Amino acid sequence: MVVEVRGVNRAQLGAALRALRQASGKEAKAVARSAVMSASKLSKIETGKVAPSATDVECILTAIGVSDEVKEEYLEAVRAAATETTAWRLIRRMGLHKAQQQTRALEAQMTLLRLFQPALVPGLLQTPEYIHAILSRHGLGEDMLSRTVSARMERQQALYDSAKRLQFVITEPVLRWRIVSAARMAEQIDRLAFLSRLPNVDIRIVSLSAHQGDIANHAFAIRDDRTVTVETVHAEIIVTDPRDVALYVQKFEGFASVALSGNAMRSMLEVIRDEFLREQETG
Repeated sequence: MVVEVRGVNRAQLGAALRALRQASGKEAKAVARSAVMSASKLSKIETGKVAPSATDVECILTAIGVSDEVKEEYLEAVRAAATETTAWRLIRRMGLHKAQQQTRALEAQMTLLRLFQPALVPGLLQTPEYIHAILSRHGLGEDMLSRTVSARMERQQALYDSAKRLQFVITEPVLRWRIVSAARMAEQIDRLAFLSRLPNVDIRIVSLSAHQGDIANHAFAIRDDRTVTVETVHAEIIVTDPRDVALYVQKFEGFASVALSGNAMRSMLEVIRDEFLREQETG
């Protein structure tokens, strides 16, 4: 059965989600656990006290086990909100490891990822040492840091799922930005070369010497050409309006078209890795 949910407000959407859950016979705690959120958050969504994101709704519907037809009907209603912004301080309050788990649940559903990154090695491609260095900036306690690093490492299992296509475009400064020591950067670059040979993974590098017709404003990830996640200094922004998603797809394809790929890309990696190794030997 497809429920008409277009144009509903927050309370109506919450009530509809609760009705679906109750009809499925599943307890709220079980659905919340499968959706990687607290039972309290699910309760607030169902009672209209919290506006769910598109990701929240997708995770809840997946946990309930509705058909793809019903899921798409609900997600269409949520996408009408077009753009959602969540401040990093709220994500940190929830727990960065939980945010990683929620992203993993989302990635488990996708079949195509297109990620552009002009500043850092993308999380799915990072070595443990690189991940540790990135997350250490958040002032996490040792236990929380360890759990968040582990959660990000677990997300990397998606790289070996042949049912997914994972496309990454990064810029040359990503390879030269010294997040870790020269020796560790060389290891990180070796990992990029290794992962680029996986049949479902495409890694491309935009060289600084390439003529550019666009600006590398910020990182973004496009999932199944339906949802875009943008990371800014203060917040994570979720874009779902198809017109806005199309802008990001066009920007990604533009950078991909001028980026190095295949053996040419790996030759560039080798040159930069060797520079780090020489620095390590002479330093």
